[in-house]
Amino acid sequence: MQLSTAPYEERLTAPRSWWLISFLVGVSFALILLPFGTLPLLGGLVGGTAAAAVVASSYGSVRIRVVGGSLIAGEAKIPVTALGEAEVLDPEEARAWRTYKADTRAFLLLRAYIPRALRVEVTDPEDPTPYLYLSTREPERLAAALKAAREAAA
Repeated sequence: MQLSTAPYEERLTAPRSWWLISFLVGVSFALILLPFGTLPLLGGLVGGTAAAAVVASSYGSVRIRVVGGSLIAGEAKIPVTALGEAEVLDPEEARAWRTYKADTRAFLLLRAYIPRALRVEVTDPEDPTPYLYLSTREPERLAAALKAAREAAA
């Protein structure tokens, strides 16, 4: 079986500044444990940094994929045949769709540290979700991958 479209994959990793914040959380744990001696201080530094890094990494581990005729965004899996047109959102328009234009029934894969997004209509009459809002660093490429996958599925 030959795939007619190249699959799309993107991981929405946490920004670099979050790793610095993880280290500073470790420093704060170390300072809290400073009165108890050097060994607890080192344990606080290592443990606090590791715990904060795990949280930052898990939040930044969400992926968006277009593969096998489906869009997989986080834990959601939607066949591309149930999707309509994709609209690339610039930072201002993306902010509008995150705030006052947002529909409470919409599926949001939102990462505030990513300023651009893609809004994709859901055309399935059985699905109450009106659209998908996907934070992405490459909205044009994701829209092209969705279009290609829809054309291949038709």
